[in-house]
Amino acid sequence: MRPERLGGEAEAHPMRIAFLNPQGNFDPRNSYLASHPDFGGQLVYVREVARTLGKMGHRADIVTRRIVDANWPEFASETDAYPGHENVRILRVPCGPDRFLPKEELWPYMGEWAEGVARLYRAERSWPTLWTGHYADGGLAAALLEEASGTPFTFTGHSLGAWKLDFLLQRDPDALAEVDARYNFGARIQAERAAMARSAVIVTNSAAERREQYHHPAYRDATDVEDDRRFAVIPPGVNFDIFAPGARSPREEETRARIRGAHERDIDPGRRSLPAVIAWSRLDPKKNHGALVEAFARHPELRDRANLIIITRGLDDPLRDPDSAPEEERPVLRALISEVERSNLWGCISAFSLSGQTTLAALYRWGTATGGVFCLPAEYEPFGMTVVEAMAVGLPVVATRNGGPRETTDGGRAGLLADPRDPDDIAEQLLRLLSDGETWQAYADRGRQHARARHNWRRTAESYLRLSAEAARGERKGDPSFPLPEFVRHRAGLPRLRSWELSTGQRQKG
Repeated sequence: MRPERLGGEAEAHPMRIAFLNPQGNFDPRNSYLASHPDFGGQLVYVREVARTLGKMGHRADIVTRRIVDANWPEFASETDAYPGHENVRILRVPCGPDRFLPKEELWPYMGEWAEGVARLYRAERSWPTLWTGHYADGGLAAALLEEASGTPFTFTGHSLGAWKLDFLLQRDPDALAEVDARYNFGARIQAERAAMARSAVIVTNSAAERREQYHHPAYRDATDVEDDRRFAVIPPGVNFDIFAPGARSPREEETRARIRGAHERDIDPGRRSLPAVIAWSRLDPKKNHGALVEAFARHPELRDRANLIIITRGLDDPLRDPDSAPEEERPVLRALISEVERSNLWGCISAFSLSGQTTLAALYRWGTATGGVFCLPAEYEPFGMTVVEAMAVGLPVVATRNGGPRETTDGGRAGLLADPRDPDDIAEQLLRLLSDGETWQAYADRGRQHARARHNWRRTAESYLRLSAEAARGERKGDPSFPLPEFVRHRAGLPRLRSWELSTGQRQKG
């Protein structure tokens, strides 16, 4: 039997939606956003949907973990708010030790955190209209809170553990125990399975994410990718106050000065007026920077028409100082340096650090003003938010044809698509834009128009409201009998993975 709702049945207007996001944190200054692995695009997504709901007259609670740590003073208070957004609350609920914990270390405390969230709402004598769990930890908490409240929940995974595990095992098939001990994949995948099965609906950014990511054998008995009632595709939006051709920020001149400085350090004097091919993504092998560098190495015409700029996070000169990078990024950098040296690309390539949305938007505006192109050559990209942000500013894009960018570019009509495994194809698509001003302008215009029409936060927020209403009416519902993980039910130790069907070889056989 479902527990009785506190405060009676929720009224249709205004709704209150609670965003469950235990990892990272939120504060009015957006501290650490895009500068720490736990403060990535997921937090931007939650913040923007919540604030948009508030502007629409609904109430939104961003529920996260309270941290009392001298190194993280921004997150010590129990409540916080964004100025000018009176309908949005940031609620911080403690669990485990007071200090900051990376997301991989939160699992033993998720039951405690969910209990704390339930106490908070019981004290207010009102449950939200909808819980929405983000990432695996938020999804697990949402499943626990549905049991406590009777309020349905949606699950937005953002990224799935089984796919990351597969990728790591491709690099080292014998590393199962090591990567599980480091990332707690056993707990993460169990949490994802429970959140998928029990949620009223699974929210994905793209149809490609639904078809490909959730089809992994690890999740097969937890959800059915062919069941339209179990999924809703809700593309995230873009902050057009930041990512717009005519927008300006206090970081504009600072960013351009940083670009000029990198040019003076890295780019030959006779090349500094050339446009740039801009790559901005993590230094991760699957982001495939190597294929882009190889495209420049193979094609003199591409080198004649553009420089290559690789934006990194927190690394001021990584091509000359790879040891300054985190250990997991060094193999990528060393491979890039090897290709640069072999092909003598020094003088037409630069890598340097920029971070933060306003800085990124300023970079894109500089790229647009100089006739440049944004390139995302990832082997596979579930969505590709950077592609949409570049299009919104008016910077034409060349993106991987594998995954979400096929949708974000409107099937290639708003941006060009390339085979990420073929450096020649990448070069060909880049040259289509760089060698023809009319083509460049056509894709700049179509990309900007498509981003505004398809990727705005109001549309995203309206979709969550629709799902909330459908779940409240029982039109969308999950399976409450699907077992919750033992480690959260009984405070048992975290589960360890086995050499089993999650491995790449078994997945391919399936």
